[in-house]
Amino acid sequence: MTTSTYEPFHVYDTTLRDGAQQEGLNLSVADKLAIARQLDGLGVGYIEGGWPGANPKDTEFFARARTELDLRHARLAAFGATRRAGVKAADDPLVGALRDSGAGVVTLVAKSHDRHVRLALRTTLEENLAMVRETVAHLRAEGQRVFLDAEHFFDGYRANRAYALEVVRVAAEAGAEVVALCDTNGGMLPDRVADVVHDVVGATGARVGIHCHNDTGCAVANTLAAVAAGASHVQGTVNGYGERTGNADLISVVANLELKLDQPVLPAGRLREATRIAHAVAEVTNVPPAARQPYVGVSAFAHKAGLHASAIKVDPNLYQHMDPAGVGNDMRLLVSDMAGRASIELKGRQLGFDLSGDRELVSRLTEKVKRLESTGYTFEAADASFELLLAEAVEGVRPSYF
Repeated sequence: MTTSTYEPFHVYDTTLRDGAQQEGLNLSVADKLAIARQLDGLGVGYIEGGWPGANPKDTEFFARARTELDLRHARLAAFGATRRAGVKAADDPLVGALRDSGAGVVTLVAKSHDRHVRLALRTTLEENLAMVRETVAHLRAEGQRVFLDAEHFFDGYRANRAYALEVVRVAAEAGAEVVALCDTNGGMLPDRVADVVHDVVGATGARVGIHCHNDTGCAVANTLAAVAAGASHVQGTVNGYGERTGNADLISVVANLELKLDQPVLPAGRLREATRIAHAVAEVTNVPPAARQPYVGVSAFAHKAGLHASAIKVDPNLYQHMDPAGVGNDMRLLVSDMAGRASIELKGRQLGFDLSGDRELVSRLTEKVKRLESTGYTFEAADASFELLLAEAVEGVRPSYF
């Protein structure tokens, strides 16, 4: 295991637990083991494997992980709740399942919204603090590292700032290494997230993490705002999987941190595996990858307009914010009725035809593509059809393969 206990920054993946709550996404134990290997290949620091004790599949996952997973970069984290009200931590069976999971890291979820404490847990604010304190202390005494997810933190902070901060303080004082502030309902915006995180860091002195859902379409932006305000632990899922509209897309988060903010958070060279891994995970989940997903989508560096192709012919960076190779992706040129001569020439080069010396041929091909598209043909997703068109134009005869 290469990961230090005291990393200055945590990349924490929760695809196997929070991501698996997505509608229509169902993972077997074998699926979870396969995805964990891919996540380790990306270089994340922590992989949240699930909730042992509460879910038989997750209990089996942790049991099999001991012998079937050889992780090079990541540590497995077991997820669970604080002890129940009125029960000692040592006697709570679900806390015992965390203890027995074999995971070196436990992530506890705890209520930080006073209304949730009273209505969902049906206990007092004081007992909830005791539940946090005693469960963290118990697991620390058993030799496990403890992170704490402060559920509904931002809504709780708005309703009762003093109590939300007290949950963070109590967890940190009891030995929680990180307290992740959760935008559980996903309703936050970046400026507000930054203000709250800055206040929590200053008021408690705790190490703060961030866990965002995407209900406002701002999960990645909210995560980056939290980091700028002092969070040093980010949680998310590959491909943004998760309940409702999903969680923060962890690949977009780490790519923005590394490529835009010059903050290395993965082992050197691992980000170049991002596209391959995002698509490999999608194969396991059987959820088709989003073509327009930032950085790793098949359309992330696709160019259709002839104006764009003319500029790319001079310098690819004129219409791309980065070199696609940095995340293991490729630039793609699309042939359509929007194509100009530059599009045809560049696409031809990709397919092995050098058209640069024959301006008349390029013009003829461009006009033919526009004419065919106007009658209903589509070449945008049919490279083979366009290649046949090229071969016929260049060689004077259409190739016959049968």
